[in-house]
Amino acid sequence: HFNLFTFFQIYWSILLKELSLIFRKDPKCILDTTDKSRHGGTWMPGAVLNIAECCLLPTIHPRKQDDSVVITWRDEGYDDASVNHLTLKELRENVMKVANALDTTFSKGDAIAIDMPMTVNAVTIYLAIVLGGFIVVSIADSFAAKEIATRLRVSNAKGIFTQDFIVRGGRKFPLYSRVVEATQCKAIVLPAIGKDLGLQIREHDSSWEDFLSCADNLPRGGSSTGVTTSDEPLVHDPNGEDTVEGRAFGSTDEEIPVAESIVTCKPKRNVGKPEWLTKAKAMVAYALPIVEGDPKAIPWTALSSIRGACESWAHYDIQQEDVYCWPTSLGWVVGPFILYSCFLTGTTLALYHGSPLGRGFGKFVKDAGVTHLGTVPSIVKTWKRTRCMDGLNWTKIKSFVTSGEASNVDDDLWLSSRASYKPIIEICGGTELGSSYIQGIVLQPQAFGALSTPSMTTGFVILDDRGIAYPNNKPCVGEVGLFPLILGATDRLLNADHEEVYFKGMPIYNGMNLRRHGDIIKRTVGGFYEVQGRADDTMNLGGIKTSSVEIERVCDRADENIVETAAISVKPVNGGPEQLVILVVLKEGLRCKPDQLKTKFSRAIQNNLNPLFKVSYVKIVSEFPRTATNKLLRRVLRDQIKREFALPSKL
Repeated sequence: HFNLFTFFQIYWSILLKELSLIFRKDPKCILDTTDKSRHGGTWMPGAVLNIAECCLLPTIHPRKQDDSVVITWRDEGYDDASVNHLTLKELRENVMKVANALDTTFSKGDAIAIDMPMTVNAVTIYLAIVLGGFIVVSIADSFAAKEIATRLRVSNAKGIFTQDFIVRGGRKFPLYSRVVEATQCKAIVLPAIGKDLGLQIREHDSSWEDFLSCADNLPRGGSSTGVTTSDEPLVHDPNGEDTVEGRAFGSTDEEIPVAESIVTCKPKRNVGKPEWLTKAKAMVAYALPIVEGDPKAIPWTALSSIRGACESWAHYDIQQEDVYCWPTSLGWVVGPFILYSCFLTGTTLALYHGSPLGRGFGKFVKDAGVTHLGTVPSIVKTWKRTRCMDGLNWTKIKSFVTSGEASNVDDDLWLSSRASYKPIIEICGGTELGSSYIQGIVLQPQAFGALSTPSMTTGFVILDDRGIAYPNNKPCVGEVGLFPLILGATDRLLNADHEEVYFKGMPIYNGMNLRRHGDIIKRTVGGFYEVQGRADDTMNLGGIKTSSVEIERVCDRADENIVETAAISVKPVNGGPEQLVILVVLKEGLRCKPDQLKTKFSRAIQNNLNPLFKVSYVKIVSEFPRTATNKLLRRVLRDQIKREFALPSKL
């Protein structure tokens, strides 16, 4: 116990100096565990900072100067044009103008949503909301109107930034119309192309140009800012001292708890000597529900931002002069993760305004000099199948980073070969953790499709069916139980009981109440880890528990015509043991007979996994249902197959 606390103190003290953090009041300690009701402890009590300020101000270490390039980007369709650059000073001025415009439109503590692609403007808006004393509500731009409405309702958002359209591959897809269908709250609408909107907006909404004009007569700022603290902080602790223990939502009168270290003061304008905000609101992110219903509304804090940046520094070795690119959305955990990873380490953020599936994106990676490239396995699979990246020089890449779903070993080998066989770092985590709990690291040998170590300062055990931890050096498969002391992890939810969701029913290990995450993990003989899917994706075949991911890895390689497979188990309508069903997506234009695939799958599974496993049914489909973050919805597939099985039974 003493050694663990000593390690936390030493490690985080070092890391805080490696990031461009500017504390207005230093933390009293790194971790306080005196309050036994808080399983995860209280991290950095008494600390005061504005995390957006930390992103925007010059620092000596890491070296960030006003003329440092902090964002590089290109618009789709301009693949032969020079890459665009934005300096730290330019970004700071843009953020401050938006923050001042926000102050003329909204009130301190308001929740403000962003539902648009991750563009330079989206990043500017995100930082401005945090800097200005508001709460960011992140929404993936792929969501339907109903899902947008749910997130706005749960967060009680007062406004939303969006675009008129989403442009991908030269085609326009509606976005503003979905927002209009979802909500009556004020929308600030940006044009996807050019300076003029491509449609009419509601009377109470504003165009981006009109919104910015609200701040035309306010200080723009340069080395300092016109955004300052107000006379009264949003939240006080019981002793009257300003604290990071924020418990406000919307206004000081609300009782709904929001987050730690997310208390900001309202901007002032037209002041003499500016003072920076002393406290920082963060954001509300969303995760998929554990059961049917609203998604879990997860409050992030400045601690979540710090953790994400620290992991990039420690695991991928990102530094000044590096360029980090990961096609994603601010509505997914990776969006804010990469944003803070870049701006707090002096790394340049690379953004491509368009689809990452074509050669235009690959050329941008080359032209921007990307050194760290983030992906998701389905994107890599598309690159490999279409050969759109052939001939591109990606030799500046030092490492790849991948997350979101299980990787394919063959696809990983192909991806690594694009950059002279650079390592691929796997990440697995969750929105409620603010980052990861297990991943790879450049200091260790890596295996394709596997993870090598718990994330720095996190720990976990693998539990058997009785909830007893396996020995740490034993190969095994089971549900992961996280050690609860995780900097940046949530300790509350806006719309659910945090204790019940993450801790109730979890075993005690070495005096710690383990935290539930829901992943099934396999520890291999070689000491690597493979994520086998979610606990609710496990199946019982003939009395033997296995995971969907494990079966899918085998089936994906059973026939060269296969793009991907999904494995589910379904109980027969009239009872009996679970039946194994494999759904298949084939390469475009190719055909296979389900019975032939069934034979191949059965042979591959019996040879590589267990001779007792038998494939009962194979179905070929055009595509799989996925979440906005590209996670496979096996539950939807399971329900579809159940309905198919039920129909013949009724007949």
